[in-house]
Amino acid sequence: MTLLGAADRPASPEARFYALFARHYPAVFGYAARRLGRDEAGDAAAEVFTVAWRRIGGVPDEPATLPWLYGVARKVVANQERAARRRLRLQAKAAALPGGTIPAPGTAGLEVEAALVRLRIGDREILRLAAWEELAPGEIAAVLGCSPNAAAVRLHRARQRLAGELNPETRS
Repeated sequence: MTLLGAADRPASPEARFYALFARHYPAVFGYAARRLGRDEAGDAAAEVFTVAWRRIGGVPDEPATLPWLYGVARKVVANQERAARRRLRLQAKAAALPGGTIPAPGTAGLEVEAALVRLRIGDREILRLAAWEELAPGEIAAVLGCSPNAAAVRLHRARQRLAGELNPETRS
C-alpha cells in the first residue's frame, strides 16, 4: 500500500476509511452506548461512520480523528435523543401516562445521575466527555467546536454546577 502526505494515511479513500473504522469503532460505539444504551449504540455508531465515509476527504489526520468522530457522534446522539423524547411524548399522550421520572437518590451513583439530569444538556455533555471519554480540554474543544480555553472554562463551570446540584445547601 502506498501512502500519501501523512504517514498514517492510506492511499485510497476506502483504505483510509477501513483503517479509521477499525481503529475508532470501539470508542465511538462506547460513546454512544454510554449515552443511549447498548441497544441504540450500534445504529448511532453506524450513522457516525456513514458521515465519516461521505466526508472521508475532510476527516482530519490522527490524533484529531477521534475528537472529530466524537463531534459527529455528539450530533447523532442528540438527534436520536430528540427522536426518543418525541416518541415518549407521543406514547405518554396515547396511553395517558406521565413522562419519565428521576430515580430516587439512594446511592452515590444514583445521586450523581439525578444531579446530571438536572443540569443543562451542554453541561451534561462536557462532563461526560471529560469523565467517560477521558478527553482533555483541547480534545473537548475539537468535539464541541470551540477553543481549548473556552472548553476548559465550560468544563470548570459545569463541574461547579454539578457540585451545586450534589450539595444543594452550598448553592447561593
